[in-house]
Amino acid sequence: MTLVNVISRMQQLQAQFRVPAAGAGATSGAAFAAELNAVTGAGTGTAGVTGAAVVDAAKKYLGTPYVFGSTDPARGLDCSALVQRAYKDLGIDLPRLSWDQARAGTAVQGGLANARPGDILGFDGNSHVAIYVGGGKMIAAPQPGEKVKIQDVYATPSAIRRVIPDAPTATAPVVRPAGLATASTGLAGVPYADLFTKAGARHGVSPKLLAAVAKVESGYDPKAVSPAGARGLMQIMPATARGLGVDPMDPAEAVDGAARLLADHLKTFDSLPLALAAYNAGAGAVRRYGGIPPFAETQAYVPKVRKAMAALG
Repeated sequence: MTLVNVISRMQQLQAQFRVPAAGAGATSGAAFAAELNAVTGAGTGTAGVTGAAVVDAAKKYLGTPYVFGSTDPARGLDCSALVQRAYKDLGIDLPRLSWDQARAGTAVQGGLANARPGDILGFDGNSHVAIYVGGGKMIAAPQPGEKVKIQDVYATPSAIRRVIPDAPTATAPVVRPAGLATASTGLAGVPYADLFTKAGARHGVSPKLLAAVAKVESGYDPKAVSPAGARGLMQIMPATARGLGVDPMDPAEAVDGAARLLADHLKTFDSLPLALAAYNAGAGAVRRYGGIPPFAETQAYVPKVRKAMAALG
C-alpha cells in the first residue's frame, strides 16, 4: 500500500467515524450545520446553477498541481478540494472529503450513459472523485506529480451523484420583478417573433426580453458564432447548450434554452439587470461580485439589452 493510499485510508476512517480534528473545541451552530451537511450529503444553493457552469468553474483550476490535503489553489489541490472549490465558486457548499461528496445530491442510475456535465464521479470505493465534463471525459486532480486536467473516464465509477437538479419542466410562471409581465403583442416584424412568444409563454419570460437578447447577442442571426465560441441566435456556449440539452444552432431550441436560463436567473436574482448580467457572465460571477460584474463587456451588455427591449414598446 502506497503512502497516498495509507493517508487516504486514514481520511476515510476519520470520515466514517466522524473523528474531529485535533484541538477542536465546542461545536458552534455553523460547525454543526456543516457536520449535518456532510452526513446527509446535501448541497446548498443550487437555484439557477447549471451543470455546465460547474464544469466551467472547475476548468479555472486546470494546470493546478495536485497536493494532497491542500485546499489552496495557490499551493495546489487534491481531488476532493477541486470538486469542493468548483461548486463553492457557484455558491454551493459540499463536504470536504471524497466519501462524503460521493453521497451528496442524488444518485444517478444507469451508469455513465446517464451522467450529465457537472455530476460528481467517484472511483476506487469513492477514495477519488472527479467532475464529469461529458463525452466520456472528466476533470480531476489525479495524483501526486500531476496537475488538474481533463482526462478520459478511466474506469466504471463507483458512484455518480447529481448535485444540480434537473431543469424544471413545469410551465407555471416564475416569480419575476414588477414590469416584466409576459406580453403577447408588440413583436410585429421582429424575426422569430413566434418563437419568442411561445417560449415566453412556456417559461414565464417576456417575449420582448427574449427578442431584445437575440438582437444584442446575434442581430437575429441563427448562424452566428462568436470568437469565444458562443453559437446561434441566442449565443449559447457549447457547454451550456449541453447542460440545457439544446442545439444552439437550432433557433427554436436556442430560444427555449435561453428562456429557461433567463427564467432561472430572474427567479434567483429577482432583478432584470442581474439576470441579464448572469446570462452574459454567469450566475457565479454575479454572486461573487454581489452585483453586475466589473467586466467591460457585461457592463455594456446590460444597458444594451434594456435599450433594445424598450425600443420594442
